[in-house]
Amino acid sequence: MVYIFIMHEVNLNGLDLNLLPPLEALLRRRNVTLAAADTGMSQPAMSRALGRLRTIFDDPLLLRGAKGLVLTPKALEISITLRPALEQLKLVFHAPDFDPKTAQRTIRFASSDLHNTLIFPTLLRNLSDQAPGLDISCEPYGPDLISRMAGGDIDFAFALETSPLPTGAQSLYLAQDELALVMRRNHPLATHDWTLSDYGEVPHILIRLLNDGVNDLDALLAVQGIKRRTLWSTPHFLAALAAVSATDAVTTLSRALATRFADQFDLILHRPPIDNPSLGNVLVMAKARDHDPLMAWVADQVKRAAIEVYAVSGRR
Repeated sequence: MVYIFIMHEVNLNGLDLNLLPPLEALLRRRNVTLAAADTGMSQPAMSRALGRLRTIFDDPLLLRGAKGLVLTPKALEISITLRPALEQLKLVFHAPDFDPKTAQRTIRFASSDLHNTLIFPTLLRNLSDQAPGLDISCEPYGPDLISRMAGGDIDFAFALETSPLPTGAQSLYLAQDELALVMRRNHPLATHDWTLSDYGEVPHILIRLLNDGVNDLDALLAVQGIKRRTLWSTPHFLAALAAVSATDAVTTLSRALATRFADQFDLILHRPPIDNPSLGNVLVMAKARDHDPLMAWVADQVKRAAIEVYAVSGRR
């Protein structure tokens, strides 16, 4: 029986936890003066603490023997369990230093093939060296994304900095990208000086991650009375590039991704005829996860990988 936590004898609600350090020191030192020095207390204060402890446990705890104070049988049992109990109690208020090399967990991302292709190869390379015990899972976006994040089924989601954040979420800025108007190299309008009105003259490949039909570019075109004809909509960026390479359709998507695969798909890139084609990429996570040292570390690793990847794309 662990006497310090005897529920039927001690009312924990009324227990003064300040007595635990003096108790540990007294049982370890078996000397009031030395115990007082260890805990930074005066000798009279330690004597008073011993008196209170004797009342709580209904036991003298320390008795005079031939060579000084000795532990009573009850005190001996308490001493066996008290030290590890105090060590566990410390962990409640001060977690041990985080070491990514010993971390064992599955981290789940909501991501598209754009992020999986651009960011994750670099991220996985770094994680395999620094946190070999982490398993990474990438899952598709969906209309239930917010509830999945709130419920802890998704740890992180990639988004644009213009995306509204759900309640209880925060974002970490990763890197800057921009939109590019992409078409096959021998497209009939490959050398054309594009305007917004041209968007209504050619078929388009659209990216729809959430299948909600919402698109900022279409909203801009609608203001000008321009409607695009959709040849195909897909949640896959690489599939859009492949489709553009085989048709007279065009697509407007990440310049970093299009640049990476322009040679493979024989594509050319134009600056789209809009005022601000910039795309700020962010990583979204629940605010509560910010207090988890592992999650904060992983978020930092994602940012490092994104900076490296988009810097290379910029040089290209």
